[in-house]
Amino acid sequence: MTRLLRAFVLVLLLAVPAAGGFGQEPVQFPVSKLTIETATGSHPFAVEVATDSTQHARGLMYRRDLAPDRGMIFLYEKDQEVLMWMKNTYIPLDMMFIDHAGRIVGIAANTTPLSTDIIPSNAPVKAVLEVAGGTAARLKIETGSRVVYPAFAPETK
Repeated sequence: MTRLLRAFVLVLLLAVPAAGGFGQEPVQFPVSKLTIETATGSHPFAVEVATDSTQHARGLMYRRDLAPDRGMIFLYEKDQEVLMWMKNTYIPLDMMFIDHAGRIVGIAANTTPLSTDIIPSNAPVKAVLEVAGGTAARLKIETGSRVVYPAFAPETK
């Protein structure tokens, strides 16, 4: 991605929260259930669901904690490269980048709270799942693990 495009995306990310007049209180999103299948078994999560640009911009900002079986899933209409960050996010997160089939194609583990560094998906993804930092290592979630959720195509046998 060119430097100019990255600068534009950063400016856009900075402008969205300011324009929306977000407060500093956590916002509740609709909650759904998903399961991550790994070599060690199936791991259920209750996740808040972010589906539009305003919800994507807010994410888990201003949260002070996140239970080990909770998270947030950012859904996109089509597969696309995604840029995330940790601005106004007080807790470390594991970000899992998921393709249209529900396969984890990348993981950013233990992201740095309050950082404005860009965290790229490095591939087109349908969703990003954020869970408490250290969860991927604890549950042995890795690239190739499958996320079972209605937004992803069912696995064909």
